[in-house]
Amino acid sequence: MLHNTRLNDSSSASLSQGDNIIAKPFSDKDEMSEECLIYFKTKLIKWREQLLSESTETIYEMQGKSNQEPDFIDFACNEVSRSLELRTRDRERKLINKINEALQRIDEGSYGYCEETGDPISLKRLDARPV
Repeated sequence: MLHNTRLNDSSSASLSQGDNIIAKPFSDKDEMSEECLIYFKTKLIKWREQLLSESTETIYEMQGKSNQEPDFIDFACNEVSRSLELRTRDRERKLINKINEALQRIDEGSYGYCEETGDPISLKRLDARPV
Protein backbone atom coordinates (compact mmCIF):
# COMPACT_ATOMS: atom_id res chain seq x y z
CA MET A 1 0.00 0.00 0.00
CA LEU A 2 1.56 3.31 -1.09
CA HIS A 3 1.01 6.39 1.05
CA ASN A 4 1.09 10.07 0.24
CA THR A 5 4.10 11.75 1.82
CA ARG A 6 2.47 15.15 2.04
CA LEU A 7 0.86 16.38 5.19
CA ASN A 8 -2.83 15.79 4.62
CA ASP A 9 -3.91 19.24 5.74
CA SER A 10 -1.05 21.32 4.32
CA SER A 11 -3.39 23.46 2.25
CA SER A 12 -6.09 23.87 4.88
CA ALA A 13 -6.58 26.97 6.95
CA SER A 14 -5.85 25.24 10.23
CA LEU A 15 -4.24 22.27 11.93
CA SER A 16 -6.01 20.12 14.47
CA GLN A 17 -4.09 19.34 17.61
CA GLY A 18 -6.03 16.78 19.55
CA ASP A 19 -9.44 18.40 19.89
CA ASN A 20 -8.09 21.92 19.41
CA ILE A 21 -7.90 23.71 16.07
CA ILE A 22 -4.86 25.89 15.43
CA ALA A 23 -5.64 28.59 12.88
CA LYS A 24 -2.94 29.96 10.60
CA PRO A 25 -1.62 32.91 12.59
CA PHE A 26 -0.59 34.91 9.53
CA SER A 27 -1.58 36.40 6.24
CA ASP A 28 0.56 36.56 3.10
CA LYS A 29 2.27 39.80 4.17
CA ASP A 30 2.97 38.95 7.81
CA GLU A 31 6.44 38.41 9.20
CA MET A 32 7.53 35.45 11.30
CA SER A 33 6.18 35.71 14.84
CA GLU A 34 6.13 33.46 17.88
CA GLU A 35 2.63 32.30 16.89
CA CYS A 36 3.89 31.45 13.40
CA LEU A 37 6.76 29.43 14.84
CA ILE A 38 4.34 27.49 17.04
CA TYR A 39 2.12 26.86 14.01
CA PHE A 40 5.02 25.58 11.89
CA LYS A 41 6.46 23.50 14.72
CA THR A 42 3.07 21.86 15.27
CA LYS A 43 2.69 21.26 11.55
CA LEU A 44 6.14 19.67 11.28
CA ILE A 45 5.64 17.47 14.33
CA LYS A 46 2.27 16.24 13.02
CA TRP A 47 3.81 15.51 9.63
CA ARG A 48 6.68 13.57 11.21
CA GLU A 49 4.28 11.58 13.39
CA GLN A 50 2.18 10.72 10.34
CA LEU A 51 5.23 9.50 8.41
CA LEU A 52 6.51 7.45 11.35
CA SER A 53 3.09 5.89 11.83
CA GLU A 54 2.90 4.91 8.16
CA SER A 55 6.41 3.49 8.34
CA THR A 56 5.53 1.35 11.34
CA GLU A 57 2.40 0.16 9.55
CA THR A 58 4.49 -0.84 6.53
CA ILE A 59 6.90 -2.83 8.69
CA TYR A 60 4.02 -4.81 10.24
CA GLU A 61 2.42 -5.40 6.84
CA MET A 62 5.68 -6.63 5.31
CA GLN A 63 6.44 -8.92 8.23
CA GLY A 64 3.00 -10.49 7.91
CA LYS A 65 3.26 -11.20 4.19
CA SER A 66 4.81 -14.35 2.83
CA ASN A 67 7.16 -14.33 -0.15
CA GLN A 68 6.11 -17.88 -1.00
CA GLU A 69 3.83 -17.37 -3.99
CA PRO A 70 3.08 -20.47 -6.07
CA ASP A 71 2.77 -18.47 -9.26
CA PHE A 72 5.79 -16.66 -10.73
CA ILE A 73 3.67 -13.74 -11.92
CA ASP A 74 2.16 -13.25 -8.46
CA PHE A 75 5.62 -13.47 -6.94
CA ALA A 76 6.97 -10.86 -9.40
CA CYS A 77 4.02 -8.51 -8.77
CA ASN A 78 4.54 -8.79 -5.01
CA GLU A 79 8.25 -8.08 -5.39
CA VAL A 80 7.57 -4.97 -7.49
CA SER A 81 5.04 -3.74 -4.92
CA ARG A 82 7.47 -4.44 -2.09
CA SER A 83 10.27 -2.62 -3.93
CA LEU A 84 8.07 0.43 -4.55
CA GLU A 85 6.98 0.49 -0.92
CA LEU A 86 10.57 0.31 0.31
CA ARG A 87 11.60 3.09 -2.07
CA THR A 88 8.74 5.24 -0.80
CA ARG A 89 9.77 4.59 2.81
CA ASP A 90 13.35 5.56 1.97
CA ARG A 91 12.16 8.88 0.55
CA GLU A 92 10.06 9.39 3.66
CA ARG A 93 13.06 8.62 5.87
CA LYS A 94 14.94 11.42 4.10
CA LEU A 95 11.93 13.69 4.55
CA ILE A 96 11.85 12.92 8.28
CA ASN A 97 15.50 14.00 8.47
CA LYS A 98 14.57 17.29 6.76
CA ILE A 99 11.68 17.75 9.18
CA ASN A 100 14.04 17.18 12.13
CA GLU A 101 16.45 19.75 10.67
CA ALA A 102 13.60 22.27 10.27
CA LEU A 103 12.54 21.68 13.90
CA GLN A 104 16.13 22.26 14.97
CA ARG A 105 16.20 25.54 13.01
CA ILE A 106 13.01 26.60 14.80
CA ASP A 107 14.69 25.92 18.14
CA GLU A 108 17.82 27.82 17.04
CA GLY A 109 15.80 30.79 15.73
CA SER A 110 16.94 30.49 12.11
CA TYR A 111 13.75 28.94 10.69
CA GLY A 112 12.11 30.94 7.94
CA TYR A 113 15.32 32.38 6.53
CA CYS A 114 17.23 31.25 3.46
CA GLU A 115 20.34 29.33 4.52
CA GLU A 116 22.38 30.78 1.65
CA THR A 117 21.30 34.44 1.57
CA GLY A 118 19.72 34.97 4.98
CA ASP A 119 16.65 36.52 3.33
CA PRO A 120 13.28 35.77 4.91
CA ILE A 121 11.20 33.08 3.20
CA SER A 122 7.54 33.98 2.62
CA LEU A 123 5.14 32.45 5.09
CA LYS A 124 2.93 31.28 2.24
CA ARG A 125 5.88 29.32 0.78
CA LEU A 126 6.77 27.90 4.21
CA ASP A 127 3.18 26.83 4.68
CA ALA A 128 3.24 24.99 1.34
CA ARG A 129 6.62 23.32 2.01
CA PRO A 130 7.69 23.78 5.64
CA VAL A 131 11.02 21.94 5.30
